[in-house]
Amino acid sequence: MKLVVVGGVAGGMSAAARARRLDENAEIVVFERGDHPSFANCGLPCYVGGEIENEEGLLVQTPASLKAALNLDVRPGHNVTDVDVTAKTVTVESPSGTHVVSYDALVLAPGAVALRPAIAGIDSARVHTLRTVSDALTLRERVDSGASRAVVLGAGFIGLEAAEALRAQGLEVAVVELAPHVLPPLEREMAFLVRAELNRLGITVLDGVAATAIESAEEGGPKQGDVVVLSDGRRLPADMIVLSVGVRPGTAPFEAAGVACERGAIVVDDHGRTSAPSVWAVGDATVSTDAVTGVRRPVALAGPANRAGRLAADSIFGLAGARPIPQPVGTAIVRVGEITAALTGANRATLRAAGVAFHSVHLHPDSHASYFPGAAQIHLVLHVRDGDGLLLGAQAVGAEGVDKRIDVLATAIRFGATAADLIDLDLAYSPPYGSAKDPVNLGGMMAENTATGVLRQWYPWQIDEVLTSALVLDVRSAAEFATGHFRDALNIPHTHLRERLDEVRAAAGGRPVRVHCASGKRSYLAHRILDEAGLDSANLSGGMLTARAWLGERADDLLEKAE
Repeated sequence: MKLVVVGGVAGGMSAAARARRLDENAEIVVFERGDHPSFANCGLPCYVGGEIENEEGLLVQTPASLKAALNLDVRPGHNVTDVDVTAKTVTVESPSGTHVVSYDALVLAPGAVALRPAIAGIDSARVHTLRTVSDALTLRERVDSGASRAVVLGAGFIGLEAAEALRAQGLEVAVVELAPHVLPPLEREMAFLVRAELNRLGITVLDGVAATAIESAEEGGPKQGDVVVLSDGRRLPADMIVLSVGVRPGTAPFEAAGVACERGAIVVDDHGRTSAPSVWAVGDATVSTDAVTGVRRPVALAGPANRAGRLAADSIFGLAGARPIPQPVGTAIVRVGEITAALTGANRATLRAAGVAFHSVHLHPDSHASYFPGAAQIHLVLHVRDGDGLLLGAQAVGAEGVDKRIDVLATAIRFGATAADLIDLDLAYSPPYGSAKDPVNLGGMMAENTATGVLRQWYPWQIDEVLTSALVLDVRSAAEFATGHFRDALNIPHTHLRERLDEVRAAAGGRPVRVHCASGKRSYLAHRILDEAGLDSANLSGGMLTARAWLGERADDLLEKAE
């Protein structure tokens, strides 16, 4: 058996390594177009920012170490430009010339390449990407050579990590994002928390705006750097520009060879087989089917690529009981300053686009027992399918405990858990680590209460409608009320509500009552009192914390304060 693997790093190297463990006698050749076949993609911003001091810290394996440990023939600087699926050969360009190499089985793991928007000046020497070790070395060299101002185009995961890394090195940093908010997969109210942390770090965030041109020094810009021109007319001077607006699958030669692709990504079956005989594909360049919505798209994440490579090798070598490649749920996490943002499963936009009926619950529990020192608030949202309570997605932002909860929720989604199942999860509890009712359990309780009608909710995006058609009942303390409240809201602290129900009825005048507190906990208690009293009541999901985050800059205009 001669196995040829096109592309190293996550998917390709996982396939090659697994292949060797399954067949000691197979000839295994890996062609990698870059200089490094196995490196820490996700560590690149850490090198730029100085947390990883040496280049060697980015290198997971080298051709020599892979040869010694696994007897793999790994050839960096070799670019596969063509495939003949009938003759079973690949054409390879290398430093020594062009070669034609035969195979018995072929794994395509070409990964993705950075998108380069069609704007004037995009080819300036000051424009860089951050996808390879060479990219990271170049950015670090620019920092060390005295760059003082950076513009990052794109506020996705890599864009924000690059922005933070450059800021840590002392640069003035601005982030430009075309979408309405940073980290577009995050819900709006969660992204607001990330933006606030970026601002605390001293990073300027410009969202809902596009870069339309880059004026280089050679084209009349200032001698000391370029200028990024925005669609709203603003101009951002920059010594360096990091391009992070997305990626596209690097599949052109394989699609030209007849390997079936869908919007540029290779179509594979559930074992990684392509439309071509004896050809498999894995990683960022393949089409995946979303486990929650069924949407077909590439998923550019290291975890799924690694696992797919291993399972494709099982298929190639006919391993008995070879498992199919699982559909991804899209779990991702990023550190921004002193907080962490993470998500798994579907968000509201993808669920609505897929026509899925669902409801959401927001909660703001502590990361561990509140009486134990150091507890930090976690901002958590769950999306649950109407009818059966199936968990569809979750997001969390906070300073501590976010990773633990998202990993639990990702596992729950993978195994088809419902909100009721979350209540019953037996999670580790000790005061320094959690609470007897873990945030995951609490989220399940809230979602189940909503499904059974014990809890009726209203949401921040309904604020304008509620203010014109309902009585807003604010059950926070008078001091909290004075810090900012909705127009014409009635303030009755939740502990006084029972004896003042007649006052609520009179103020409502037959209108619905929409109740809230700071986080939704006290107002849930009030909601139950109102419901039992026969009033049309609903509780604001996540309370004022979520409402302020959803409103963003509009909060100052909409909320009234005591004189």
